[in-house]
Order: sequence, then C-alpha cells, then structure tokens
Amino acid sequence: MRNKRVGIAVAGAVAVALLAGGGIAWAVRSGSDKPTATPAPAAPPTPSAEPTTPPPSPGADIDGPLDLLLIGVDTRVSIPGWEPHADAIMLLHVERGLEKAYLYSLPRDLRVKVPGHGNRKVTEAMSVGSRVSGSKQPSTEKGYQLLSRSLSGYTGIKQFQAGAILNFGGLDKLTDELGGIDLVIDQRVESRHRKPDGSLRPLRGGDYIGPQAVYQPGRRHLTGWQAIDYARQRYGLPDGDYDRQRHQRQLVGALLTKALGEGFDTDPAKVGPLIEALGDTFVYVGGRKPLEYAYALRNLSPDKITRVSLPGRGVGRGSGYLGEQLTAEGKGFVDAVADGRAAAYLAKHPKLVDK
Repeated sequence: MRNKRVGIAVAGAVAVALLAGGGIAWAVRSGSDKPTATPAPAAPPTPSAEPTTPPPSPGADIDGPLDLLLIGVDTRVSIPGWEPHADAIMLLHVERGLEKAYLYSLPRDLRVKVPGHGNRKVTEAMSVGSRVSGSKQPSTEKGYQLLSRSLSGYTGIKQFQAGAILNFGGLDKLTDELGGIDLVIDQRVESRHRKPDGSLRPLRGGDYIGPQAVYQPGRRHLTGWQAIDYARQRYGLPDGDYDRQRHQRQLVGALLTKALGEGFDTDPAKVGPLIEALGDTFVYVGGRKPLEYAYALRNLSPDKITRVSLPGRGVGRGSGYLGEQLTAEGKGFVDAVADGRAAAYLAKHPKLVDK
C-alpha cells in the first residue's frame, strides 16, 4: 500500500531549532552537543591575580537576519532507492535582533526554475537533485542542495543559513513526548487514512473505506497520531493543499507553545528525550551547529512568530495540470522578505496573516 508521507514532520525541525530553546542553550554553555541532566562538577577555582571573563556562549554572535529552510520529505523506506520528494516546505525568516519571525509555506507543486532541469514542480527539485552518479542510493543531502538553490532563485533569498529535513517517522513520537498538544481546529476535517481509534482504514479499489476519524472545529487536545493525521489531510477541504499548509503551521505553533509550557526552555534534562524521539528521521544541513541556532533563538517565543498564508492557483496547458503559482499578493510577500520589508508588507496586506 502506498504510504503517502506528506512531510508534515517538518514541524519536528522547528522543535529541534526552537522548542528546545534555552534547554539546548544550557548544553551549549556546558560545551556538549548532548544535553545531560546534571552538569559535571566544577573544578576548584584557581587563584588569579587578574579577573577572568567567561567566554560567550556558542551562537551568541548570531544576530540575524536568518532564513531557515524546513523540509518534510516523502520517503518510503520500504522501497529501496526511493528518491525523496519535498512534500512540505516551510521557511522561517527571523529579523535582525532575533526578536521577531515569520513562518510561511510554499506549495509542493509550485512551478520554479530548477537549475539544470528547466521549469518543474519544486517538490521534484529534491528528487532529481538526490541522484548520485553510479549509485542506486539517492542522497537526501544532495537533493536538499538543489532544492535550496531552486528556492533561492524563486524567493530572492541569497542564502539559507540552515536547513532541517524530516520524514514521517519521528513526529508522532515527538508529539507524544510532549504529552500531546492543544490545537484550535479551524474547520471540520475528515481523515482519509485513519479510523476513529487511530488504526489504518483499509484500501479498496484505490480508495479508503470504513469509519474515519473526524476533527471538529474548536480547541482540541491531540495525541501524536491525531496531530499528524489532522495536518496531513487535504482532500475534501475547500482550498485543498493551501488549507493543509495552514494546518501544518498551526501544528508548529502548538508544538512550540506546549514545549515552552512544559519547561523545555529552562530544564535541560527534558531536552534529550525530545531530540532522541526524532532519531534518524532528522537530517540537519547548515554551516553552524543546531545548538548555536537554538541558543541564538532562545527568546523567540510563539507570540513573536507570525504565521503567513500565501494564496496561489493552479496552472496548466489546456486540461493538463502543471502545478501551482502564487498570486501577485502572495509572491509580493516572498519578495518583501528578501528585501527586509516583511512587516511593512503585512501591514498593507493583513489578510495574509493566519488567524
């Protein structure tokens, strides 16, 4: 059975870079990449005639602006040599001073220029880029490089300081590690994939059959499988994938809110299990260590992250579907981010801000 891993596990990337926040920053200050519950005993002070100043924490020199690329991939581990597709694409732009940020999504079927491969859906940039000459085993990191180049050309963002790539496997564990999340569901969502008890719906004749989980509007507490299931649905929704993108951003905000509420920003002992829940489902690509960005972004709370919806429409020739393109208003925000005008643009286009 084809298991469509929609890639909403991109939220876990935000968990690594942001949720751990101050807890990971503690580990950075202690000089370890792996947070521990108890710091090593301090050595007895050595008398000195001159006062000493502790060195700055790694990441203390990062002041922004930052552009981070968060990718959820459709990786079918049961199929050897399956090329990864970028099924969820989120960009986090952090303003200079690191006190305000914008989280926005690009459609997986967005038509962009892929260097060396012409105009394609952006999801395909990762798959064609992942191919390794003389090998049947694709490289996710290599695919990321072509994807990021394609996105740089489209957005005008010259450099993404870091990227995080996740597949489906770790997000349910991550959410359950937090004890579930509280989410305000904005519309009725029916699951194609899950029964009300969380078990998989059987596939018959190319479609799923039987009772299905339903997510009703209002404030709800979701477990790991429910959070994933809610955020992966697009069929039956008025705006399809655009509604799904919004739900994915809601999930990111809910994960961050829950982690801070549980004290992950002050208790380093809680951070290790959170990161371990991701296991090998997480790939990090960047010039600086994740812990350095975590320290730099330690004060970036959920209320300082503006979630933005970018409207778009389908494009094609005749009856043939070629992909998606953003409207002039949506592309205008992307251009404004590259020019450092995101706040001013949203002030003139407030409907783009997620409610």
